[in-house]
Amino acid sequence: MTDQKSPLAGLRVIELGQLIAGPFCAQLLGDFGTEVIKIEAPDAPDPARGWGAAKKDGHSLFWPIIARNKKSLTLNLREPEGQALLKQLAATADVLVENFRPGTLERWGLGPDVLHALNPRLVIARISGYGQTGPESAKAGYASVGEAKGGLRYMIGEPDRLPARAGVSLGDTMTGTFAALGTMMALFARERTGRGQVVDAAIYESVMAFIESIIPEYALAGQIRERTGPILPRVAPSGVYPCADGMVIIGANQDTLFRRLASMIGADWADDPRFATHDGRGDNQHELDEKIAAWTGERTVDDVLSQCEANGVPCGPVNTAREMLEDAHIKAREAIIRVAHPMLGEVPMQGVFPKLSDTPGRVDHAGPALGADTARILTSIGVDASEQARLREKGII
Repeated sequence: MTDQKSPLAGLRVIELGQLIAGPFCAQLLGDFGTEVIKIEAPDAPDPARGWGAAKKDGHSLFWPIIARNKKSLTLNLREPEGQALLKQLAATADVLVENFRPGTLERWGLGPDVLHALNPRLVIARISGYGQTGPESAKAGYASVGEAKGGLRYMIGEPDRLPARAGVSLGDTMTGTFAALGTMMALFARERTGRGQVVDAAIYESVMAFIESIIPEYALAGQIRERTGPILPRVAPSGVYPCADGMVIIGANQDTLFRRLASMIGADWADDPRFATHDGRGDNQHELDEKIAAWTGERTVDDVLSQCEANGVPCGPVNTAREMLEDAHIKAREAIIRVAHPMLGEVPMQGVFPKLSDTPGRVDHAGPALGADTARILTSIGVDASEQARLREKGII
């Protein structure tokens, strides 16, 4: 993206990450105008190029999203000549994002001390399972492991079963989001100090930031929050309720909302001491949910939604991608956009978020082919065509 109205236009980001956490961080930055140069080894490209639960004509449907707005440069960082080129490129950059195991950049002679000596203004976002310090920092860490260490996995699922997982890699995207937030803070600080710094984003700590009060609940009240399936303990009604042709979410746990729900259903629950207060509803959550489910189960999703909307009761459908693609509100807000792809035609994908009123982000193109921008990028840092041919012959690019 080169539009000067984009809030991050003019910033150059080098992405050394693979799979999700690092690339998602760079995707967020790229959505708002940074030039993102994604570096991959010519003989070992990012495995995400082949990822996805489903493919179309053999093409990944994940890659067009995670690599959107990025340029592709092939570079073998295991070789000294590749490392030297990375240093040249880093000298021109504002941000470097990496999610290797801690110590990898240092082994390649590309640690923060080296890069900051070349470019003191460089912000280096380092994403890992356990962080850059501490006794476990050198361990391999994937999102699933970080979600477990950070306390999230234990709470997901039914109480009588093993912990479940979400159908997406929450730990990775949480960490990528925090890394992007930290990067923006570091860039803001750079405006005052003139210096870049290291952003240390650990998967397990990113997960811990989302677990609300479970730590003091145990430390101060002796309570471990357990798996509770589709409900939030002692917050009722707030859960999934069956309908004749599907299911809905109803959230009416505040007293005023609950009175509206009871009136809508035609029940005297608002005056029933079992349900009239927040604590009462918490004590009798299971019974209350059964009563609501009996009412919704006799009605269609559309009927429940329309009645809730008319009475000001928060309620919504439990969507799959099928419903999201047809949702009028999602369409109106352009929360799903369509991006051209040379092999797939138009690819529907999530739009840019958050929405900025004056300097919005945008998606210019889907994920690029491997090495699509290698020649142009190297030429821009003074590597001529004959040298590029030699480097390609040696497997450096």
